[in-house]
Amino acid sequence: MSWLDVFESLEQSGIGLVIRESLWLFPAFEAVHLLGLSVLGGSLLMVDLRLLGVGIRSRTPAQLVRTVRPWLVGSLLILIGTGVPLFLSEAVKCYYSFSFWVKMSALGIGLLYTFLIKHPVIRRGTGSGVQALIGMLSLAVWLTVAGAGRWIGFS
Repeated sequence: MSWLDVFESLEQSGIGLVIRESLWLFPAFEAVHLLGLSVLGGSLLMVDLRLLGVGIRSRTPAQLVRTVRPWLVGSLLILIGTGVPLFLSEAVKCYYSFSFWVKMSALGIGLLYTFLIKHPVIRRGTGSGVQALIGMLSLAVWLTVAGAGRWIGFS
């Protein structure tokens, strides 16, 4: 069985069919997905901008990470909860979309980077040069996720 066969089967799943055949389900899931993206972006930006020396300077990056973590995790759950049904409704289109593969790759990298590198390094405390580098890398990865995700609609 090829990956295309798997994607075709996923698209023919009950959830995929219901969303694809509904007039309003896809736009409703998409709207909630975009709201989740905005919360994710806000929580990431608060920390990343602080790492770059701008934004909320009255709190340390470690304090900001603790504050935004519930919003970050909650938004990721919303994004997964809406992204999977959106994917199921057009899995074959995603299979052929270079933007989809870029988004999924960058998403995996972003999640690993955020939770396994960025947050632990911030909690330990580092110099401003390291913090700026960490913030720039985070912005680059997450902007790639958002940009590639948006581009899926045009491909």
